Amino acid sequence: MVSDFALMSILLVIAHLLRSKIGIIQRLYIPTPIIAGFLGFLGTDQILDSFVLPFDKTESGALAITTYPSLLVVVLFGTLFMGARKKRPSIVDVVRNAGDTFFYSFAVEVGQYAVALWFGLLVLGSLDPTLQPGFALMMPAGFVGGHGTAAAIGGTLVDYGWNEALTIGNTFATVGLLSGIFGGMVIVNLGTRFGWTRLVKSAHELPPSVRRGFLDEGERRPIGQETVSPIAMDPLTWHIALVLVAYAIAHFVTELSSVLLPGKYKIPMFSLSMIAGAGLQMVLDALRVGQYVDRQTMSRIGSCVSDYLIAFGIASVNISVVVNYAAPLAIMCVLGMAYAVAAFWLLGRKVFHNFWFERSLFAYGWTTGVVAIGITLLRVVDPRLKSSTLGDFALAHVFISSFNIALIITLPALIANDVIVMPAVLLTVASATCILLSRTLIGWFPDGAGTLREGEAAVIADDK
Repeated sequence: MVSDFALMSILLVIAHLLRSKIGIIQRLYIPTPIIAGFLGFLGTDQILDSFVLPFDKTESGALAITTYPSLLVVVLFGTLFMGARKKRPSIVDVVRNAGDTFFYSFAVEVGQYAVALWFGLLVLGSLDPTLQPGFALMMPAGFVGGHGTAAAIGGTLVDYGWNEALTIGNTFATVGLLSGIFGGMVIVNLGTRFGWTRLVKSAHELPPSVRRGFLDEGERRPIGQETVSPIAMDPLTWHIALVLVAYAIAHFVTELSSVLLPGKYKIPMFSLSMIAGAGLQMVLDALRVGQYVDRQTMSRIGSCVSDYLIAFGIASVNISVVVNYAAPLAIMCVLGMAYAVAAFWLLGRKVFHNFWFERSLFAYGWTTGVVAIGITLLRVVDPRLKSSTLGDFALAHVFISSFNIALIITLPALIANDVIVMPAVLLTVASATCILLSRTLIGWFPDGAGTLREGEAAVIADDK
């Protein structure tokens, strides 16, 4: 495993150097892990016969890297609730200060799962009755969830006997990321051409350092704080050790539960890791040392794991599985992209009280890929982040993330056991309720796409 990570590290370094030197890659804003993943994929024996990257293989001859995403997501979830945090805002505060963002984000995320389940049940099921019931679920897992969620849900479905779930999930997640980048830039160019943008008049290029991937000295920020004395223990060792304690607890509880709780429904290991991390933080808080767990450092560890997860996920895609599922994969990918565009245009310009284009573009980025893609697109049309999009999203996501985690934990087990209609109905009702609450409590804005809305003029004047 260490050798495999070393090989992937070589690919990540090469990929980042390529990104820093090749203009077309910079202009397309392709993240380094995607480039490294494709390099790894091209180096497997599925593509090349003469030169193959020496990734480790199991006794059955399969690449060992196919198992890494589902293990890395356990580490990732262990970081989610670790670290000292400020006081959690109330739901009333969230609705008051970021109500439109809260209702829109919740409705769009839940709605994507609902649309996928109904489409899989009513359309794909009719076209191919032999298709796995979890196939449709993997589209929103990859699009709105990204590679981490795809690994979490796919790993659970693998435990229920569908061995191809991870490859399907990684394929959806990769297509989602690429459609987020390329489709987002198309939307940006349309927005500037038709006058929908407020803070830029033409397609804006990010600073050279952001496009290259290397930050200049004045743009660098610390990745965390020292919370323990380096004389006693390196601060990074302290934080990594805590994360791996959560992983260890999850591993042994999973082993124990498989003996004590046999049955159709299983406890996903990543959910146990998240609970273990949260419990460990509570214990440290009770011992009055919780303040020495730096949230920013934990976030960086999680992001680091995500980079390797994406790279291994793409590199381990089984091309024969993709070919076998080519038709339903293509159909579901089109559905996912169409849904994201429809949410952007039909819902975003009605729900958001100001800067509807900037906010909807950011949402388009994370509903097709990950939040980082949304931020990249946002900075193209809002270079100084004057629209308050990120702040409102962070506030709204405090509650949305908790529901999202519950969804990831419960939904794959239900779908794997052919319980589809009930969650599809509940998700549809939840999405529709959010839209109605937004219209009732916040109000909708039917003005034209290019009309100034409340508060925009002051921000535009201040930005000049």
